[in-house]
Amino acid sequence: RVPCSVAASTGLHPIALPRMDSHFASPARHSTRPRKSRGGGRSREGRRTTPGAVHDRPGRRRTGVSPRHNLPTMSITTPERHETVPTVPPASPSPRRGVASRTDRFTESVIREMTRLIQLHHPDDGINLAQGFPDFPAPRELKDAAIAAIEADINQYAVTWGAPNLRRAIAAKYRHHYGMAVDPDTEVTVCCGATETMLATLMATVNPGDEVVIIAPYYENYWPDAVLAGATPRFVTLREPDFDGDPARQSWRLDLDELSDAFNERTAAIVINTPGNPTGKVFNRTELEAIAHLCQKWNALAITDEIYEHILYTGEHVPLATLPGMRDRTVTISGASKTYGVTGWRVGWAIAPAWLTNPIRKVHDFLTVGAPAPLQAAIAIATGLPDQYYRDLRASYTTKRDAMVDALAEAGFRFASPEGAYYVMVDITPFTAATGEDDTAFSRRLIVDHGLATVPGSSFFPEPGQGHNRVRFSFPKKPETLARAAERLRTIRH
Repeated sequence: RVPCSVAASTGLHPIALPRMDSHFASPARHSTRPRKSRGGGRSREGRRTTPGAVHDRPGRRRTGVSPRHNLPTMSITTPERHETVPTVPPASPSPRRGVASRTDRFTESVIREMTRLIQLHHPDDGINLAQGFPDFPAPRELKDAAIAAIEADINQYAVTWGAPNLRRAIAAKYRHHYGMAVDPDTEVTVCCGATETMLATLMATVNPGDEVVIIAPYYENYWPDAVLAGATPRFVTLREPDFDGDPARQSWRLDLDELSDAFNERTAAIVINTPGNPTGKVFNRTELEAIAHLCQKWNALAITDEIYEHILYTGEHVPLATLPGMRDRTVTISGASKTYGVTGWRVGWAIAPAWLTNPIRKVHDFLTVGAPAPLQAAIAIATGLPDQYYRDLRASYTTKRDAMVDALAEAGFRFASPEGAYYVMVDITPFTAATGEDDTAFSRRLIVDHGLATVPGSSFFPEPGQGHNRVRFSFPKKPETLARAAERLRTIRH
């Protein structure tokens, strides 16, 4: 209850808090009994169903919506208003005040650390092939649109889940490129970059005790995102190329049997990044169909990071949501950073069915409120660029990819040529067999001795012993930058 003395001094009426035991069930109970809701009907098993949801099989928890969005509530009345606010159960005292134990399970970004190191050791002449950002200008149309938006005083909050004109533009882009019918009012959420979009999505769709399948090597944010959402990551490792022979004939391969073994009754979602960081792998249709089959078999969601969708060298980019049975269980994530060369603008988005969009929007609202309003206005213009822009983008990055892999091959590295994105994961064994260096020591040597930043391969794997003889190079750079990098690569001693 609100103490009477407090009520008298604040104008609040004394209130009674609801019982908490009926709302916060034990993990076992919660995992096997879906929450009842108004509306809907009865499933064939006699359980109540929710309209628009992907329904459970007997004995399964409801997939796709975290109960943190359905907290019990209490009423607070003031002289000005009456409102309902969520209540939470009392927490147990932390064994170590001031530091959340969840942060012990991951480190700071190794990618961003490499950027700081190259700036420290070579502030004037360092070449950053670690962090994946361009050193060439953004499209003129994009910059002009941003300037015009600022001049027009588009300076205040946009709608939390995205300015209407941007959401409409995103829906039109997906209809044009992939034939996807997207409702901009109920199926698009604009966030602060694809990175925040992924965290908001996982926090909105998985629960403590759930498992999230992550394919390694992976973009380093996926593991912390799963941990912050309270889930347990379950890793499936791509089969590495043998690195012998023509790099263009090498590829990273998904073992479908290992992938199948990773799914079980606790699997809530799988995270797929295609085209992929750090390997440059593009999942083919056969692999995507296998993933779709497992998602449907185990009633799991697919969360796809497609931020490199337009940077492609071989094959085709197939959005998983376009496969049969996947539209209602896929969250498609992308953004402006890579396609339009504006990684610092932080505008990304999620496309999801309405029943998933609602919780994603709620989490996004309380994480960041909204992406920058004038930049949203500019991205709305960019998404309508003609098809020639995307053809030129692909051709430009193909030239950059070829320059990078030629330089790496000449220097003596072994690798599989990337199929998409703008990264190459290389084998450093020819350079470290005699020195005994691991990936971290080798990367630091490149920074200090050669003014060349790369990323240790172990940062993309879950186990300490994995990736210790790999490093990742990025190449979204001007031709002259890549030429300078090639000169420095030739000086690395074996």
